Amino acid sequence: MTSQDRQNPSVIVIGTGMTGLQLVIKLRDAGITNITVLEKRDGLGGTWRENTYPGVACDVPSHAYTYSFEPNPDWSNYFPSGEEIHNYFTKVFYKYGIDACTRFDEAVTHCSYQSGRWTVKTSQGNTYVSDLLFCATGILHEPAFPDYPGLDTFEGTMFHTARWDHSVDLKGKRIGVIGVGSTAAQAIPELIDLDGTDVTVFQRTPQWMVKVKDRVFSATDKARFRKHPYRMKIFRELSLLSFRLNTSAITGDGIVDRIQHRILAWIARRNLEKSVWDADLREKLTPHYKFGCKRVVINETFYKAIQKPNAHLITEGIERFEAGGIVTKNGALHGFDVIVLATGFNPAAYMRPMEFLGKGGLSIEQAWEKKVRAYRSILLPQFPNFFLMLGPNSPIGNYSVIEMAEKQTDYAIGLIKKWQSGDLPTIEVKPEGLEGWSALLKANMGKTAWASGCQSWYLDGDGDPLSWPDSWNKWVAMMETPDSHNFVLSKSD
Repeated sequence: MTSQDRQNPSVIVIGTGMTGLQLVIKLRDAGITNITVLEKRDGLGGTWRENTYPGVACDVPSHAYTYSFEPNPDWSNYFPSGEEIHNYFTKVFYKYGIDACTRFDEAVTHCSYQSGRWTVKTSQGNTYVSDLLFCATGILHEPAFPDYPGLDTFEGTMFHTARWDHSVDLKGKRIGVIGVGSTAAQAIPELIDLDGTDVTVFQRTPQWMVKVKDRVFSATDKARFRKHPYRMKIFRELSLLSFRLNTSAITGDGIVDRIQHRILAWIARRNLEKSVWDADLREKLTPHYKFGCKRVVINETFYKAIQKPNAHLITEGIERFEAGGIVTKNGALHGFDVIVLATGFNPAAYMRPMEFLGKGGLSIEQAWEKKVRAYRSILLPQFPNFFLMLGPNSPIGNYSVIEMAEKQTDYAIGLIKKWQSGDLPTIEVKPEGLEGWSALLKANMGKTAWASGCQSWYLDGDGDPLSWPDSWNKWVAMMETPDSHNFVLSKSD
């Protein structure tokens, strides 16, 4: 490949969620315009296309869940609804002409690195070849289904929250909900408030919940945002600052971090005590693990809803499913017309289930046989010129995914510039670079709330971190400048 060819390399981006859209925009700003975007569905939006359950909303403030280069003065609420977020991304998609390079209904089935380039095959039988490959499939795109005995014997209606069946009339139905995480906490109050429903919630582990009051932006607020864009910028930065401080309280071990952690833990406990009056129910809803060990749920409706007469909380473990409903371990049968699985996602699916092969035919399954890892979250040894966006150890948690995606894109573009100038023959991290990165993560793990003994999707099966175990500011500092010494510089490396 000549140096001239490298100045405008061919690029394939997999996915049209919020990460994929900003990738196209930032790559074009860097002078790279030969881009093809492949999307498995018939429309854009990723998470905000897939999740349409009642009450779906973002728990990151709207102005913090906005591209830095595309402020939005017209957000309706402090916490935006899923529909409004999807509308925002749709506007960005067409405003920046991303539709011109996007191929819908083209699920990627195969990627392989051959002769210095990536060959990509899709469900439509098409083959594409590119110099650079970006996987922007998101972190939570593959629903996790429970494996209870008899799951397929239930004769009523059953669906996952990420595959909500809007054709089902839920009014007057007996509804069982499995799970009490962030998604469940949003959907359950909506189900309880439907006419004639009787809702039973199966809780395996209670969640720490923090109440943050939503706010409706008035016409005057929106007019001020439009007239004075700096107001939006300030609002965005203050929102992100609060998340940085809260994240540090969970992942840090300084004096200020510990004080902040105690304050947040007190706020969460006080929220539970003030919101739930019945002592028995309050005990069932009280987590017996350290605040922040699991993802903190930001919600102001769940506690009120679960106390209504048509709501029931079951903490007895599930034994099996039957034709008529769910049998708990005490032998009781709970009959339902509809069962909703609010059981989350596989946090380590990433590009899978597609066939993915690097140098020498190395499969992603072989590369990740012992541990799901990626250098600086986005690079894998033996997979040159490939970027896994929002990969393992991204600072996923109570923070803006948009902000971290933009930082990762800037880091990737920095590497691409080094490759374009000839400083890097390929963009490929050395195995020892990954090992050093993994050691750093493990060393920092012990100081976090995640290491306090609970099970969560922040950790893998060995108890090692799947998320970034330190402060946001430290992560940003590490992502600002690519370090060439950890990359393959010649054939002998």
